[in-house]
Amino acid sequence: MSNYVEQAQELEKKAEKKLTGWGFLSNKHEDAADLYDKAANYYKLAKSWDQAGATYQKLASCHLKLDSKHEAANAYTEAGHAYKKTSTKDATSCLQQSVNCFLEIGRLSMAARYCKEIAEIYEGDQNLEQAILWYEKAADLFQSEEVSTSANQCRQKIAQYAAQLEQYPKAIEIYEDIARHSLNNNLLKYGAKGHLLNAGICHLCKGDSVSITNALDKYQDMDPTFTGTREHRLLSVRYLLCRLLSLLYLQFICHLQT
Repeated sequence: MSNYVEQAQELEKKAEKKLTGWGFLSNKHEDAADLYDKAANYYKLAKSWDQAGATYQKLASCHLKLDSKHEAANAYTEAGHAYKKTSTKDATSCLQQSVNCFLEIGRLSMAARYCKEIAEIYEGDQNLEQAILWYEKAADLFQSEEVSTSANQCRQKIAQYAAQLEQYPKAIEIYEDIARHSLNNNLLKYGAKGHLLNAGICHLCKGDSVSITNALDKYQDMDPTFTGTREHRLLSVRYLLCRLLSLLYLQFICHLQT
């Protein structure tokens, strides 16, 4: 392992020497990029993740000097993947730079992919607000490229975490929209009732009896088969239980007051 680090450090020194020297017969940034790439690989072999990440960032800078934004984006991605082993902050920072490069060259699907990866990193750290933000960016980019399946996967994550943060109206809107989209697709329509169930549970969590009553009527209009499903029965039973508990609570309060 130490031998790998020594080889990497030697290659880094050569790269830095190239950058500070004069490039008469070749492009010094191209030469340095090749050396940094090899150095970063040796750092990875040595599992020196921070050093690998830093070296990939230097590699990205060389590619930017060469106006090779696609290669720079790939280098920032590699840096982010190295930093994932040690630092969430550095990993997301590098992946964001990768996203920016891909957006500049019109590679929206790649940008979406790494927005989703950033969201997953924040998800792993239970930073749900940031996870929602990056899933939203990923969903928008996937949708702009008409990758609807990936867009909806991201939107389901947004709805899930919005519900956990008690942002129920936002979660309801997303679940209902996904259900509506699913009902218009023969391959997805059988999953619509699950999305309507999730939306209904969010209505229940709001504690608004009028809201859930209207929702059940609305879901029947959206999907005439919904009434006979176990998802509908589950929502109805939960609604009745909530009403019963509310009535019992009111009776208890009245009893205390008397």
